[in-house]
Amino acid sequence: MQASQITSTVPAMPRGLMLLFACASGLSVANVYYAHPLLDALAADFSIPRAGIGAVVTATQAGCALALVLLVPLGDLLDRRRLMLVQALMLSAVLVLVGLAWSPAVLFAAMLLTGALGTAMTQGLIAYAAASAPEHERGRVVGAAQGGVFVGLLLARVLAGGISDIGGWRAVYACSAAAMLMLAMLLRSGLPRLAKPSHRMEYLRLIGSMFLLLRDNRILQVRGALALLMFAALNIFWSAMVLPLSEAPYLLSHTAIGAFGLVGAAGALSAARAGHWADRGFTQATTFGALVLLAVAWLPLFFLGTSLWALVLGIVLLDLGGQAIHVTNQSMIFRSQSDGHSRVVAAYMLFYAAGSGLGALATTAAYAAFGWTGVCLLGAGVSLLALGVWAVTRR
Repeated sequence: MQASQITSTVPAMPRGLMLLFACASGLSVANVYYAHPLLDALAADFSIPRAGIGAVVTATQAGCALALVLLVPLGDLLDRRRLMLVQALMLSAVLVLVGLAWSPAVLFAAMLLTGALGTAMTQGLIAYAAASAPEHERGRVVGAAQGGVFVGLLLARVLAGGISDIGGWRAVYACSAAAMLMLAMLLRSGLPRLAKPSHRMEYLRLIGSMFLLLRDNRILQVRGALALLMFAALNIFWSAMVLPLSEAPYLLSHTAIGAFGLVGAAGALSAARAGHWADRGFTQATTFGALVLLAVAWLPLFFLGTSLWALVLGIVLLDLGGQAIHVTNQSMIFRSQSDGHSRVVAAYMLFYAAGSGLGALATTAAYAAFGWTGVCLLGAGVSLLALGVWAVTRR
């Protein structure tokens, strides 16, 4: 039977379900990024030096890493729908704890848990979407869900900035806790029921099998390395942007700084079509173009001190390139593994957590030592390194 005949007999995923996956993924991941435009407020409230405030983001990314190892693989063992509902309720409770934090230790611990549960939900939903999609449109479905993730993490900065200016940073987490309760109700009624895993694997064996996938899957290794460098580059920019914009000559409010996330969302939405290109076999060409955009973006970003229009252009290029790389990566790794979607995405996203955490930690130190010029040189160097890794491993 021809591929076109197979495609025509397999029903496409309903648009409403695809939209639910995209919106739920965006709301889940937003919790991991609300702190980015609030770093200066957190530093002042908890008397944390600016050179060390990046540790808030690093704690969140440490939680992400723990979730990828311990929680995300559970999607290949347990009922996915029930797992998503439980995680949504637990995340709501943790967000309340963040809003009530009374010391740096409590703040860091709560941020770690936020990163863990927010990541577990987000990646669990991506794997859920991939498992629910027909094979011929898996790249498009994953691209739509991943588009929701990028829009969520970018708009998180807009919402966090606006709510913080009105009610303080604690109000941000009170609102996000309420949003997760509402999301739990939507997921309960909207998520499809999938067949339970045919094999019952012990938990420790399940976790170990994820590392076997990482050891044996060459596509996962290469695409993971690109993801590490790409997410480091993105976090180098987004974690440091609030610092120069909140100082002279701009002295922008949290709302104004967070609004730049709208610009990044436009770039991310434009790149959602990368999943469609991956379905058609243009993975390497898409990757090359995206990596070039990622590197070129640092040229206009360098002029942040003199032009906000240059900043806007740089954000569009940066997030367009980053989103296209990420969607293409995930399309390739899901195609390379016929089952175990939760474990393969968890293994892949370990690279994301490492890159994001290292990028956030390095950029605040670079800004404290060398200013915005140091941040841009660091970001450009990491982006060019990613392009070099692709060139060496593309075959």
